[in-house]
Amino acid sequence: MSKLQPHPDSKLAESLMQSMHDNWGVFLAEGIILSVLGLGAIVVPLRAGLAATVFLGWLFLIAGLASLLFTFLARKVPVFRWSLLSALVALIAGAVLLWNPLHGLATLTDVLIAYFIIDGIVIIFLAIALRRELSGKWEWMMVNGVMDLILAGIIVFGFPATPIWALSLLVGIDLVFGGSTLIDIALAARKTKFK
Repeated sequence: MSKLQPHPDSKLAESLMQSMHDNWGVFLAEGIILSVLGLGAIVVPLRAGLAATVFLGWLFLIAGLASLLFTFLARKVPVFRWSLLSALVALIAGAVLLWNPLHGLATLTDVLIAYFIIDGIVIIFLAIALRRELSGKWEWMMVNGVMDLILAGIIVFGFPATPIWALSLLVGIDLVFGGSTLIDIALAARKTKFK
């Protein structure tokens, strides 16, 4: 029996769990894509601010597009709006970085701080909203949101001493952690039994 158990008195919980069970493959695919993109951000040694800006801009844009696609594929999920907001934040972050890559490091730093703060808050609220429905799994979502806020703090208090490769590393860590959380939740949702 899976640890994902709907609260017995909650129609929303039952609907959420059924939807997650029905769309577990969508969440798994999104988790894998985010993890692969995150690993790419970690292993690519960035040597120039422009290259980092363009690379991370495309990384956010692709992650946002993938998240947007998977959010609409699973649009009956009760947390559709939160997922949509998270996808749009990634899309906007990518578009801002690609719009004017010559401003490189300053733009990258501002965008990353905004992304980590907004996404961290969204993920924390989502984890709190799903704590009953995701028994044993919501904590990882909460840790992911807190990690986003910590990464924002590292950039705020470490920049300009934070080298460009460290910014790429932090984005990679965020994507790997978020992707791993989605993979874990998707695999647990797949195993969940319903009436």
